[in-house]
Amino acid sequence: MTGERWSLARQLLVIQVIIVGMLVVAGAVLAYLDVADRTEDSTREEVVSVALTIADSPAVVDAVLAREPSAILQPFAERVRRDTGVDFITIMDPDGRRFTHPDPARIGERFLGHIDEALAGKVFTETYTGTLGPSVRAVVPVRDGDRIVALVSVGITLDAIAGQVSDRLVPLVLVALVTLAVGMTGTYLVSRRLARQTHGLGPAELGRRLEYHEAILHTVREGLLLVDQAGRVTLCNDGARELLDLDGQVEGAVLSDLGLPAAMVASMAPDRTTRDEIHLTERRVLVVNCTPVRSGNRAHGTVVTLRDHTDLQALTGELDSVRGFAESLRSQAHEAANRLHTVVSLVELGRYDDAVEFATAELALAQQLTDRVVDAVSEPVLAALLLGKAAEANERGIELVITPETEIDDTVLGGTLAPRDVVTILGNLIDNALDAAVEGGAAQLRAPKVFVTARAEDGALLLRIEDTGPGLAAGEVAFDRGWSTKAGGTGHGRGIGLALVRQAVLRCNGTIEVNQGERGAVFTVRLPTALVPR
Repeated sequence: MTGERWSLARQLLVIQVIIVGMLVVAGAVLAYLDVADRTEDSTREEVVSVALTIADSPAVVDAVLAREPSAILQPFAERVRRDTGVDFITIMDPDGRRFTHPDPARIGERFLGHIDEALAGKVFTETYTGTLGPSVRAVVPVRDGDRIVALVSVGITLDAIAGQVSDRLVPLVLVALVTLAVGMTGTYLVSRRLARQTHGLGPAELGRRLEYHEAILHTVREGLLLVDQAGRVTLCNDGARELLDLDGQVEGAVLSDLGLPAAMVASMAPDRTTRDEIHLTERRVLVVNCTPVRSGNRAHGTVVTLRDHTDLQALTGELDSVRGFAESLRSQAHEAANRLHTVVSLVELGRYDDAVEFATAELALAQQLTDRVVDAVSEPVLAALLLGKAAEANERGIELVITPETEIDDTVLGGTLAPRDVVTILGNLIDNALDAAVEGGAAQLRAPKVFVTARAEDGALLLRIEDTGPGLAAGEVAFDRGWSTKAGGTGHGRGIGLALVRQAVLRCNGTIEVNQGERGAVFTVRLPTALVPR
């Protein structure tokens, strides 16, 4: 296997082994050189100390001045040499003739080395090759008063110094080996851990996977957020930025500081699992899924995925409207069949005048509502919506009143206002008003009614829906996700209608207000016709 195919962990292991080995070897060499240098320094200090001690001895001065100096000094020098462990002690006259030497045969010969500095009264050391081989030696003058009467040289051979260094080298080598073993073990353990975390992949493959990871994160349309245990965003892809309308630096920010709806932030809490929850922002309907990420018993945070269901929700609303129209047509067909059977029965009974009167009256009622809607609303989409809602209201026993001030021509929609948004707004508000009117009629024992006003006013489309329901209690927020007028209406899956209304109004750059009227709740929407929807 070539180095290029090795895993990242194996490559790092080899590199670390080489680095650790080089560091240990370099440290051992430096330590050896330091030991050798310190040993030589201590040797110089030792020979100088021994030489000065001998030179300061009165017995040595007396022996030098005696008739036979060697007879007295040779035994003394050998005894001191054995006691101090030096290799030689040479006492000589100022001319360099030896009085003592470890080899008695060398007594009387000239000293091999430099003595000029000692004759000048100085103490000095040098490394010189004498009769015993290379040695570190000190040469010290012996004084009798102010007069130099002899010289003392004390030395230790380099072989002896090398032996001392070798004795100190053994523990040094052991320490180096132990350090190397510990370093190799630590490197191996780190490599094993890295291999598990990288799944045995090589640097090139890891790099490619990182590139793929980044490409996927930035190209998928679905939003992806990674939130840690502290509620901070650690990753946000382009899809999430677009769906949540986020600008600037998002990574590292606290989720609650991003201006998201409180319900959405709560659904993304750590350790909370969320499945296909519907949440609304100002512009979108989002499906949110949250899954906690764990490694063993340790929690790492939450993975949040976002899908855009704005168009799907709008199409669902339109489908609901179509279904409502179909149900209205079914109901009208059923009612028409009943009326036709009544007319036929009257004809069969010979009650011709009654049959004509009955048919004419029913036709007049239906035609009256149709004519009222068509005369006031020439825009076909809104006219169809109002006719369908009127039929639905009639089936539910509710009177849908199109107020006299209602007047919309066919130039309002299709330009700056999208028909889909207007249908969403008006349809949901009427549905909500119908439900409230039924509830108010049952509670107050009065005929439920819903009043609808739609007209162009001051460059805007004005929509006002009033019902005879119980109205809104003080402090109620009608446009929050989950609010509903229905009993038990705060549960999951309810309360999205008014939230969608608010979203569509904001998308059209409009405004919406809710107030308590004389009869019940009044919703007023203004949609500018001179501004393009956001």
